[in-house]
Amino acid sequence: MIADALLFLRDRLNRHFKSFSSASDTGASEDKVVFLDGDQKADSISFKLDKLTVLLYRVEKETSLPCGDPFVRAGPNGSSQRVRPDISMNLYVLLVAKFADYAQGLNYLSQAVRFFQSNNVFDRQSAPELGGEIAELALDLVSLTTQQQNELWGLFRTHYVPSVAYRIRTVVFLDEAAQPSAPAVGSLNRRGLN
Repeated sequence: MIADALLFLRDRLNRHFKSFSSASDTGASEDKVVFLDGDQKADSISFKLDKLTVLLYRVEKETSLPCGDPFVRAGPNGSSQRVRPDISMNLYVLLVAKFADYAQGLNYLSQAVRFFQSNNVFDRQSAPELGGEIAELALDLVSLTTQQQNELWGLFRTHYVPSVAYRIRTVVFLDEAAQPSAPAVGSLNRRGLN
């Protein structure tokens, strides 16, 4: 489900960028938003040139959502089911702009911020391609302090590249092995007792 959320956002951004480029642009049909290559060296991260890279850098459990009985969920037919509590997660991503032309990279980063400013919530009505497992994704711009940026880029073991951070709320993992709840205890039959 984490991959589905990030793939959705990558594809939406690519579609947005392609809507602005003309057929005469070189590389207009080429995706500008990518993920890191899977064969990265262990000692540092290398971002693709002339691309906006989506990088997941943190996953946290959402604790502020109100919840009734976390062990009961209504089934499709209205019956109650015993479940393990849902796990709501927030994903933190960086959009990193590494371009040979520095100004072009900043332009792509600005366009991404504008896109998410006007499209900060995606649900099944506005984005049917979200699929059945993700009900809604909401994006919040995250302001990292200089110290947090320094620590983050130190973990990557590379130099700073222009970037912007977002929190994606809320990816919910549901218990797929839900079982019917036990029937309610009824009154005792007292026949024959005086």
